[in-house]
Amino acid sequence: MALNIDKELTVREYALRENSDYHAPYIPEFDFYYAVKNGEVEKVSKLCAEDFDKKGGFGKLCEDKLQNLKYHFAITAAMVARYCIEAGMEHETAYSLSDLYIQSCDRCTTPREISGLHRNMCMDYTKRMNDLRKDRVYSKQIVLCINYIYNNLHKKVSTAELAQHTGLSRSYLSRLFKKETGESITDYIIRRKIGAAKNMLKYSSYSLSQISETLAFSCQSYFTKIFKDCEGVTPKKYRDMFSFNTEISHKSR
Repeated sequence: MALNIDKELTVREYALRENSDYHAPYIPEFDFYYAVKNGEVEKVSKLCAEDFDKKGGFGKLCEDKLQNLKYHFAITAAMVARYCIEAGMEHETAYSLSDLYIQSCDRCTTPREISGLHRNMCMDYTKRMNDLRKDRVYSKQIVLCINYIYNNLHKKVSTAELAQHTGLSRSYLSRLFKKETGESITDYIIRRKIGAAKNMLKYSSYSLSQISETLAFSCQSYFTKIFKDCEGVTPKKYRDMFSFNTEISHKSR
């Protein structure tokens, strides 16, 4: 039977409003995936303190509650794998882990089991990413800088701010950062912001202006210019390319 998407969408959105049952907002979700890919063990542990089956904002993918939870577990596993790959995890490792955890979830018979497995999976990925980052040996001050930048991508971070955070002079910090990372503080911050923008373009419906504002670019036109300088295409083109590749992937299955 043919599905009238527009009609069904209207009915669904009305029901959600009536029941005050909305999907989880994107920014906290993005913050969670970013914490995993950055190897922030303590933060992810806190974010996973609440049982997976108790979290709000889940879409209704299936009438059966247990199966619905399994579907959302699979989505989380796939998303975590993609974020970690982009941050340096081996492609095969990330996807093999995802497959193993999804298969384990499929064997779960209670929401409690799925919640425990979800916590284990997220911490597993996070610890692996933490170990991966430790392999890139930096001095204490540069580690402080990198962590501060990761945690403040939504702000305009200045060299002066980083210098104060590390207790070093701006000139010395700039030289040390360049020596250890191979790029300037400004270039590093921009690269990380563009990396975050790429994820938002792929995995969210945020407008370009919203993404620009969220990542503290001065304006959308400047964001577009910087993005194109880094990626060779505009943000819109990048999103269109990703959408096209996703459609091809689904059709080939």
